[in-house]
Amino acid sequence: MSSVLYDSPGPRARRRNVVLSVVFLVLLALALWWVWQKMDDKNQLRWPLWEPFTTSEAWTTYLLPGLGNTLKAAALAMVIALPLGAFFGISRMSEHRWVRVPAGVVVEFFRSIPVLLLMLFANEVYARSSGVSSEDRPMYAVVTGLVLYNASVLAEIVRAGILALPRGQTEAAYAIGLRKGQTMTSILLPQSVTAMLPAIVSQLVVIVKDTALGGVMIGYAELLTARSTLAANYANVIPSFIVVAIIFIAVNFLLTSFASWLEGRLRRSKRSTGAVLGAEKVEDLNPAGVSGSFGTGTGGGGI
Repeated sequence: MSSVLYDSPGPRARRRNVVLSVVFLVLLALALWWVWQKMDDKNQLRWPLWEPFTTSEAWTTYLLPGLGNTLKAAALAMVIALPLGAFFGISRMSEHRWVRVPAGVVVEFFRSIPVLLLMLFANEVYARSSGVSSEDRPMYAVVTGLVLYNASVLAEIVRAGILALPRGQTEAAYAIGLRKGQTMTSILLPQSVTAMLPAIVSQLVVIVKDTALGGVMIGYAELLTARSTLAANYANVIPSFIVVAIIFIAVNFLLTSFASWLEGRLRRSKRSTGAVLGAEKVEDLNPAGVSGSFGTGTGGGGI
């Protein structure tokens, strides 16, 4: 069966695809076997190195508290960065120069600075502030750096998503008498959210992973820092790295799976029901549309 985008593969193409799939699986198996042999040669597969992960102490003392701090910092950064990014993204599209230019300067400035540098700078600022304790300072610095950088990136995602919509959407909204703010909140943003969602989720995954920078550089007790403490106590550096990597993969997989489900739900909810509206319904939706020259349309008169 042919598709709209491409023709179905013929017999030769199907045989070629099968051969390529088999070759890929063989190469993957060889790569896994090579990694297994190297780890075995370095005595990294010995049971005493992996046994701590079967006990509750390694999880309740090290990994789970570290994971909790990672998710806490990432959640705070997401909650703050998402609305802040939407605000600056919309501000960059303002017709007023005094709004558009400062928003553009802020976005371009923080988008150009590495997130690690923002964390270090925020840590120094909070260290000289009497209102932030030394225990809370690392988390505040991590969240601040993540918010400043990712809000700037999300602002560009929001702006690009809105600009990607057909210009006719805006013109049609203005034609029925909607103001600019109403057009943005009622017409443009609801449609662009679905298109922006994959890019937004990718940036949220970056937020989760970048929390590890705070643990390495400013001592925030996140998952990677907890791993180093665990490895120092149990002398299992490589196994601890593998377990933490699996945890990160699982967390980000859950995040992307939820986003995929949400995107599908949004697309289904926006599909037209195919219902035909009568004149009364049209008048209720847009009373101004039946006045003037269009008022005679329901009575069969001409213009």
